Amino acid sequence: QVQLVESGGGLVQAGGSLNLSCAASGIIFTINVMEWYRQAPGKQRELVASVISGGGPNYADSVKGRFTISRDNAKNTVYLQMNSLKPEDTAVYYCYARVRPRAGSPYDYAYWGQGTQVTVSS
Repeated sequence: QVQLVESGGGLVQAGGSLNLSCAASGIIFTINVMEWYRQAPGKQRELVASVISGGGPNYADSVKGRFTISRDNAKNTVYLQMNSLKPEDTAVYYCYARVRPRAGSPYDYAYWGQGTQVTVSS
């Protein structure tokens, strides 16, 4: 019922920048949570950044000061601006959203994007 479409991944040298985007479409009343996760080979998926309706952004310590999460509510889109990239940032980045489909819905539904590869060379 909801699809998350990610874009913006690619190959970049250390110190460079990338901007990821994730656009949600489908049956949406509100999107209450939008987050970015990442998963490197052989490692667990970790939360990178989060923005919640009515609250401010939150970041993992490893990316704080370098990454910025933002939302465009009119477009149901979340962005992740990544600056000063390091080789250890290399991972598949996933978009996550919790969606309220209708005004009368008693709870939200969770959705994941397909992931976009970010590779940072030294």
